[in-house]
Amino acid sequence: MTGTGARGVTGGRGVTGGRGVTARATARTRASAEQAYVLSGPLDPTDFYPRFGPLPAVVAVLDQSGDWDTIGRTRRLILSDSGHVIETITDTEVPGLFAYELSDFQRLFGMLVSGARAEWHFDSTINGARISWSYTFVAKRGRRWAVWLIVRLWWGRYMRRVLPPIAREIERLAAR
Repeated sequence: MTGTGARGVTGGRGVTGGRGVTARATARTRASAEQAYVLSGPLDPTDFYPRFGPLPAVVAVLDQSGDWDTIGRTRRLILSDSGHVIETITDTEVPGLFAYELSDFQRLFGMLVSGARAEWHFDSTINGARISWSYTFVAKRGRRWAVWLIVRLWWGRYMRRVLPPIAREIERLAAR
């Protein structure tokens, strides 16, 4: 029994200096918060991140520096538009928080953002766990409006589309 929700698109100040644009999505799973945390890390991004509007698919993962569960680990996601992005794990707090920063964006996002931060929160519920995913893009100076538009039109909807299959896969793996 998975479900989804959305908390919209926001802009923020904080460390982004007012240039951050955030989208959020949530899903529920019957797996425990700890199971959801542990099982989500090793999932292959190429199985869950398809092309969506102007957003490219993840087609390969290269140069992963070890298991995807330790602060400082990096990997390069190859995208269907021939670009790539580098992910670096910044926070791991089992079972509550998993976060990573994204850098070296190419193509469209390379022109618009200086980086991004993704956070995954795993909260216990009576019947399992709630997975909350937030993604904050840091717009380059003068480009916040374009980033806001892309996040508003595509990225938030994209997150709400890809998170339910991830939650279902976690649930399937937990039931083994």
